[in-house]
Amino acid sequence: MEKKKVCIVGGGAAGMIAAIMAARNHATVTVLEHNEKTGKKLLATGNGRCNLTNEKQEKGCYHSEHPDILWDVLQNFSFQQTLNFFKEIGIYPVSKNGYFYPSSMQASSVQELLEMEARFLKVKIKCKEHVKEIKVSGDAIEGSRFSVVTETWQYPADAVILACGSCASEIDGADGSGYTLAKQLGLKVINPLPALVPLKGKGNYFSKWSGTRIYGKIHLQSCNKIMQTEEGELQLTDYGVSGIPVFQLSGLAAQLLHNQHSVILNIDFLPDFTKKELEDLLQKRKELCPYKTTKELCIGLLPKKLIEVLVIKNMELSELTEKIKSFPLEIVGTKPFSNAQVCQGGVSLEEISSETMECKKVPGLYLAGELLDADGICGGYNLQWAWSSGACAGKEAALW
Repeated sequence: MEKKKVCIVGGGAAGMIAAIMAARNHATVTVLEHNEKTGKKLLATGNGRCNLTNEKQEKGCYHSEHPDILWDVLQNFSFQQTLNFFKEIGIYPVSKNGYFYPSSMQASSVQELLEMEARFLKVKIKCKEHVKEIKVSGDAIEGSRFSVVTETWQYPADAVILACGSCASEIDGADGSGYTLAKQLGLKVINPLPALVPLKGKGNYFSKWSGTRIYGKIHLQSCNKIMQTEEGELQLTDYGVSGIPVFQLSGLAAQLLHNQHSVILNIDFLPDFTKKELEDLLQKRKELCPYKTTKELCIGLLPKKLIEVLVIKNMELSELTEKIKSFPLEIVGTKPFSNAQVCQGGVSLEEISSETMECKKVPGLYLAGELLDADGICGGYNLQWAWSSGACAGKEAALW
């Protein structure tokens, strides 16, 4: 029996696992990659260490307009199946408090082993191929369901997997071209916005606190209520704020701003203290060292650059306490897509079958990875989505 021809657009995390799964299920597979090598974005994940996945898998760790569909997809290729897959191809996964990494702590190990496995299975990997159009049935090469048209060639295929990522990342090729292909095929694309991205504030003091790192708690306020709270190390920058706690709520901030809502980030710079405890502490420090100015009282308690922003002349200790415990930062935007780790939005999950990743409108077309309206919080969740959606799409495309 003649093997199915599967063409995969995109050689990132989702595209490479899809290629492997399709080849394992006896398909002839071609991967078309925009860049000069596969997995370029993968190489940058987890600060170059590649946080493969996370043992804590809960619905609340993921975002989509259709969260139930997203969750169903994740069940097709679970956390445990993901670990087993990587063990099979040579990765030894190690847990850091439930966050799983390759033992080498090198993202390059993951990229290299995925490509090794794919080439062993005789997957053809064509780099520097820019897909312009996907022709279906009557418009395709004779005898094929699809023709994948690049700048230089047409690739015939029985099934096509779109795994070309989003417009997030500064990596070349993260240009959102997958959305254009999806729209050409009549699919609904939810407006993409940056997620896991630094936030820009309104103020003239950012140069003073720039470069400061401090453990804090942040409350995102909008529409007269607290919408989300996060805690951890904050990075105070020359444009606003960054750091993992900021990333975790940046997607919601981007949505609110897109919908013309005001966004305030209330920052608690000393979350281990109640307001009363902090005011009592400041008063005690003043009694012990009455010769110190208010600024000098804060030395040893807060970073010096932050003190320059918080303390003003003739300030009462009660006023300083309030400012430390509830510093209001008006958010005016996010950093651009090039500074975002992922996108929210993308091809609506309503367009696909959660069991197969096949497009309902175009039989034989499958979608996987970040191109879809699915994103996760920091901690390996976006890669788990890539592995789950890509593995399912690859297997099903080979069997179509």
